[in-house]
Amino acid sequence: MRIIGGKFKGKKILQPKNKQTRPLKDLTKESIFNILNHSNKFKISIENSIVLDLFSGVGSFGLECLSRGARHVTFVENYSGVLPILKNNLNNLNISEKFEIVEKNLMSNFPIKKIHQKFNIIFLDPPYKEKRLPNIIDDIFQKKILNKNGVIVIHRHKKENDEFSKNFKILDEKKYGISKILFGTLK
Repeated sequence: MRIIGGKFKGKKILQPKNKQTRPLKDLTKESIFNILNHSNKFKISIENSIVLDLFSGVGSFGLECLSRGARHVTFVENYSGVLPILKNNLNNLNISEKFEIVEKNLMSNFPIKKIHQKFNIIFLDPPYKEKRLPNIIDDIFQKKILNKNGVIVIHRHKKENDEFSKNFKILDEKKYGISKILFGTLK
């Protein structure tokens, strides 16, 4: 797996040897960025954006954002099996002022309510079996951490039929292989 566009295009992304995580596939990642860059359903620019990458894993989404000119990415990950890999992937870019790693469990000891920044893009790539997405969306809504024209991107298994918070408005949905990508905003 590699960074597919921007300043660091072609740079290898290290991955774990075990199957506990599910790194974002290049084809899916490329599709997400094509939609973010070219959709007429929302207006977002990755360049100079502030990004929140929840359930970061090895960081492939946030790394891609940094490569494409994001101003800053906050990575949130707690799994000890991927944290050293995430840190290595980021340190290999030599841009420490452009990112922050938050080593907290989003579902237990890292309430979104503690965030005091607004984001242009919020990316959620939770384990496929995670069912508490409405809680996360509600926290994002209540704390108002998504900019007015910001977008939330959610990566799920294509067979998942999540029920989302009434605060989440789906603007677009695409399926790629076993993945489903939802693009939305807050009402």
